[in-house]
Amino acid sequence: MAVIGIMSAMHEELAAVLAVMPDEHRVRVAGRDFGVGHWHGHDVVVVLSRIGKVAAATTATVLLERFKVDALVFTGAAGGLAADAQVGDVVVASALVQHDMDASPLFPKHEVPLYGRSRFETDAALSQALAAAAAQVLSDPAQHLGAQAIADFHLLSPRVHQGLIVSGDRFVSTTAESQALQCSLPDALAVEMEGAAVAQVCLDYGVPFAAVRTISDRADDDAHTDFGRFIRDVASRYSLAILSQWLMHL
Repeated sequence: MAVIGIMSAMHEELAAVLAVMPDEHRVRVAGRDFGVGHWHGHDVVVVLSRIGKVAAATTATVLLERFKVDALVFTGAAGGLAADAQVGDVVVASALVQHDMDASPLFPKHEVPLYGRSRFETDAALSQALAAAAAQVLSDPAQHLGAQAIADFHLLSPRVHQGLIVSGDRFVSTTAESQALQCSLPDALAVEMEGAAVAQVCLDYGVPFAAVRTISDRADDDAHTDFGRFIRDVASRYSLAILSQWLMHL
């Protein structure tokens, strides 16, 4: 049976998932607790990657080497960059770029040296299945979120987007930074701090990878507003619902 790896950067994004794995047990490797169990009849390993590209790459490598996962999904929150990527929307990556990778003039900006590419594509079939699951969940947000969260964050008509997500080792939280990223990578939908590194590791190992991110803010001067509450009351619940919907139909 295939083993599925699930990663999130923050503890709050994992708590709801671990709660639905009744036979979950923990294996500690490289200072990380890997939750091993079953979900909707599938073998699943769930882990907190910690924040940033290096931490995420370390965690992904352990999942692939020690736990032999056959597919890996990263879920959590991201800042919106595209004009139509609004708070409460979900972005499923079709590709990821390290926006802070710059080995020029030896290599073009954003290109990872010796890989001959800047964009690391996700697995098309896996990403499409997760996008379908996200669309199903977002068709009725009230089923998964409390009425107060829907009202407070104006989540009446959330949408699913598919496209480019960019990653870097800084929390993008100013309008100037956001605009600079949009100029440099105009088709980027969202920004976060881990996904592109995990995509690179999965390419190295030939393992299917997908990333699903809920837009928590607009990555601008107001990016810090209610971030913790959004993760707890919206992003974590969407992660649980989307993954559950996907696994039920896998």
